[in-house]
This record gives sequence, structure tokens and C-alpha cells, in this order.
Amino acid sequence: MKDVIGTALLDYFHGDYSEDIITETNISEKDALPLPYLFRTFEEMPKIEQKALAISKGKVLDVGCGAGVHALYLQEKGYDVMAIDTSPGAVSVCRLRGIANAENRDLLQIKEGQFDTILLLMNGTGIFQMINKVPKYLKHLKSLLAPDGQILIDSSDLRYMYDATAQGEIIVPADRYYGELEFKMYYKEMESDLFSWLYLHESIFQDLCIREKLNFEVIERGDNFDYLARITHGNA
Repeated sequence: MKDVIGTALLDYFHGDYSEDIITETNISEKDALPLPYLFRTFEEMPKIEQKALAISKGKVLDVGCGAGVHALYLQEKGYDVMAIDTSPGAVSVCRLRGIANAENRDLLQIKEGQFDTILLLMNGTGIFQMINKVPKYLKHLKSLLAPDGQILIDSSDLRYMYDATAQGEIIVPADRYYGELEFKMYYKEMESDLFSWLYLHESIFQDLCIREKLNFEVIERGDNFDYLARITHGNA
């Protein structure tokens, strides 16, 4: 897969900022993802991310770390943080910014160690790709979670993006879950391959967690139908 986001992050880090990443989905038109936002400070983060960082504890795994804004903040607070991303360019930026443990690895490749906090932010459920893959990812995350550990993950309900009937029912595709999107990214002359990205309604997410014997609670809400959930080990 072309490393569109990694190329853009490296350009920005090295002072070559001339344009932003453009995103496009199967239900929305092209939109700009400003590169400075991917290097935001704690004060510039939405309250969902600030909450997640404020309650992080112990050994931390930052999944889909991007430019490392969350990992860097926690490392500077003294936490032991492992940052991972499937973008080689993103991981290079993390290392250049001073993150001690940043690796170009997929979440499912992580087998070693147990973590007190696992962070999946900026619509962390997107990594699951499709709703039928959620159980596989939850099982894996559970295997990486310390006995008193927590998974902090955010997502959004995309109902607001669909048309509604006069009765208030949303008109959604019949062949898939309405939160399953197909994404493309563009940067300069680069165009990414099409990739799947999942947005999960909180009640559906909760049901999927319960099936895996995991506790699920919403601990913060954002301003645009988004929420932060904390997932912990349930009763055996």
C-alpha cells in the first residue's frame, strides 16, 4: 500500500509543507486533512483525546500512532510507551521526534508483553476495518491486556451522514453495516489504494465486547456524535 500519510508526515516534519492530505469516502466528497493537526499539542486535542491521555496508566501501547502526538505526550510524562503504525513514514517521524520505542508493525503482529493501557484514538475502531472482523481484533486486544488493564478507544455513530425518512428512520445500504466506509487518501501526486475503515455505534460495540467477556463503558462524549470507550476484562 502506498504510504501516502507517511510521506506527508515526513514532508511536514522536514519543513516541506505546501498542501494537505485529501480524504474521500464512498459516502462523502473529498475533504482536507490538515497536516498541522496531525502534529497537534495536548491543548489542541479534542476533549476525548485529552481524557484518554489523562487516565492512561502503566505500560502503554499506542496503536496507529501517526506522528506520535499521544505517545510523545505520555513519554514526556514518564510513561513506558510502545508506538506502532503500519505506515513506515509515520514511524520514522515518531523516531525523529524522539519516541524511544516506535515500530512499523500491525496490531495483530504484536504478541509479546501485556499492557496496562492500549490506546486506539482518532476513530480507533477504524483499524477493525469491517464489523465482521471486530471479534478477531477484540480477542487479540484482550490477549495483550494486563489483568487490571484498559483499552481506550474512540469512534462515532455515522447516522448523521445519511438521509432520513419523514418518520426519522435513516436510509442505509442494504448490503453492509452503515458504519463500514471505503476510504482513499491523496497527497501531491500520490493516491492510496482503497481501504476499509469502520465507525461503530456504541450499543453495537458494547454487544460485541460482551460476547468476548469484556466490559464496555462510554466515559467521554465529543461534539460530533463521537465517544470515548473504556474496555476492561469482564468476569470469567
